[in-house]
Amino acid sequence: MASNATPFVPQIRLYQDWLKQTRGLSFASYDALWRWSVTDLDAFWQSIWDYFDLQSPTPHRAVLAARRMPGASWFPGAQFNYARQVFRHVDAAHAAGFPALISHNEKSLAAGVPPRELSWPELRRQVASLALHLKAQGVAPGDRVAAYLPNIPEAMVAFLAVVSIGGVWSICAPDMGTHAVLDRFRQITPKVLIACDGVTYGGRDFDRTAVLDELRAALPSVQHVIVHGNLDATKTIANSVPLTWATGRNDAETAAFQPIWLPFDHPLWIVYSSGTTGLPKPIVHGHGGTVVVALALKTLHNDVGCSYHANSWGERFHWYSSTGWVMWNAQMSGLLNGSTCCIYDGNPGGSKEQPDWTTLWRFGAQLGVTFFGAGAAFFANCMKAGVDLSLCGDLSRVRALGSTGSPLSEDAQRWGTAQFEKVGTPDIWWCNISGGTDFAGAFIGGNRELPQVPGEMQCRLLGCAVEAWNEAGEPVIGEVGELVCSQPIPSMPLYFWGDEGNKRYLSSYFDMYPNVWRHGDWLKITPSGSCIIYGRSDATINRHGLRMGTSELYSAVEALPEVIDSMVVDLEYLGRESYMPLFVVLREGLALDDAMKEKLNNAIRTALSPRFLPNEIVQVPEIPRTLSGKKQELPIKKLLLGQPLEKVVNRDAMANPGCLAWYLEFSHRHLARSTA
Repeated sequence: MASNATPFVPQIRLYQDWLKQTRGLSFASYDALWRWSVTDLDAFWQSIWDYFDLQSPTPHRAVLAARRMPGASWFPGAQFNYARQVFRHVDAAHAAGFPALISHNEKSLAAGVPPRELSWPELRRQVASLALHLKAQGVAPGDRVAAYLPNIPEAMVAFLAVVSIGGVWSICAPDMGTHAVLDRFRQITPKVLIACDGVTYGGRDFDRTAVLDELRAALPSVQHVIVHGNLDATKTIANSVPLTWATGRNDAETAAFQPIWLPFDHPLWIVYSSGTTGLPKPIVHGHGGTVVVALALKTLHNDVGCSYHANSWGERFHWYSSTGWVMWNAQMSGLLNGSTCCIYDGNPGGSKEQPDWTTLWRFGAQLGVTFFGAGAAFFANCMKAGVDLSLCGDLSRVRALGSTGSPLSEDAQRWGTAQFEKVGTPDIWWCNISGGTDFAGAFIGGNRELPQVPGEMQCRLLGCAVEAWNEAGEPVIGEVGELVCSQPIPSMPLYFWGDEGNKRYLSSYFDMYPNVWRHGDWLKITPSGSCIIYGRSDATINRHGLRMGTSELYSAVEALPEVIDSMVVDLEYLGRESYMPLFVVLREGLALDDAMKEKLNNAIRTALSPRFLPNEIVQVPEIPRTLSGKKQELPIKKLLLGQPLEKVVNRDAMANPGCLAWYLEFSHRHLARSTA
């Protein structure tokens, strides 16, 4: 691999040069470019289509036929397929000597064995083989295929195979409990289930065959099961087909296979974002809109180039994620513009017995990663653990650090910058982004050509009409407000699966401001145009970058006979230690001892994931509720963040206002601890 660690020209500059040459458009500042992109939506998104030379056998009749939210109609008449866009790079990338995927897991990295490489032609062959197998099983356009797989190449192969024939993909991570997985998959009635026999995490193997049996029993719509032997490749699972067999075909039909053309807005995948009530929201995104937005984000703003282009020769893109987080989808989108994707499966912090926050850095050094992304919590943990990057191998090819999931603190960013100065990369570029599963994209992110300020994100992204609104619904600068998006974006959801009359969709984003997307984050836009996210403005849990609805945690905890009521709040907030207390009301006579705490934690661990264990469990006399019976999570969250009681709650609207004295006292103690 030729060494060309620094691109000659930032990708966003190449795009602006192209705009000038082909459109006669030039802009004095990024702010001027951004304003054009959010006012002339047709011209901007058409420019993205043309810049990336997107292809369709039939022309689109318009760029934005219906300019409304929800219900925007993008590129009507065009045909598309995510997998076709990936396959466009097979021949050129392979000829240049670059693989499609490079991967490691805990065991292979620890053993010092070379990483696995999947070439572009082999990726195409495996995808074609599995696609033809699925087609033979009766999978037709619109049928759902559910996956229970970790972050391994097989998951990406399976995704591309499903969507290449018009199937609708949906994946859950194997660290999720049966209950949480079924809450998702039951809603979408999948025809096929692709699962693994188990996973390795934190130095331990976790057999998942019992979970697989439970999933099969609880999903009567499943007609066919494919199993990947992730722990034991020799093990056979009754009434299933080995994934290696389904991807093993190599004949004239696989060689001739082409992904089918689909309508631009044909369903691509179903992802899940949890609210404070009800089941997780099954969000449907379309092929075309997802790809258009992913290319603009990944290339122009994240500065991830094509591996076989001279300007970004040898690009290797890594963003650590589990398959339960939308960043897995974002990592995979590197394939859309011909980048080599580097994926790691396992705990980035080593095992519980032997914590090791150098793991992911050593992975990045061994693979020659050029873009290194992870959740903000990862960088904070590395800082706290005193990681010395100069001892982690050769990280000289890393030219960008990506962060998302929660706000990255100034301290963590300064730590990372100082570490890269030590390894010979002064002024490392941080690409801090904020977006969401909800629209499979980002609203705020990076720009190679703008100044960096620790603790801030550089800009609002092109095509994203993002503003901070005050309580009067007015845009403000230099003040914290609700993050809203006032214009449609191509990757916004098509709909929620099974959502009659779009009721849940409308209530999720448009209940506060009709026809304006309210995202649920606190945002401040500075006079210079940079942005600061201050955490969630609603009661949704954002734990280590993974969102979970409080209702899912309640269903796990309150299933225990000892628990009468419960409430959880997530105090994710810029510059402060994340803190999530669980308040429980126990049956009379019961005390919250260590055994009861362990029982509660086990219930959460089993039903959801260890990622959602609370920092503290507190026994309380009552849970505050409204007159209509709703738990008052958001007022208590605001109280614990230091806002005055009279501003966060209306006692007259409460069923039990007398309980507030307890929470007020608790908030005083918490704030005293957190500021000490």
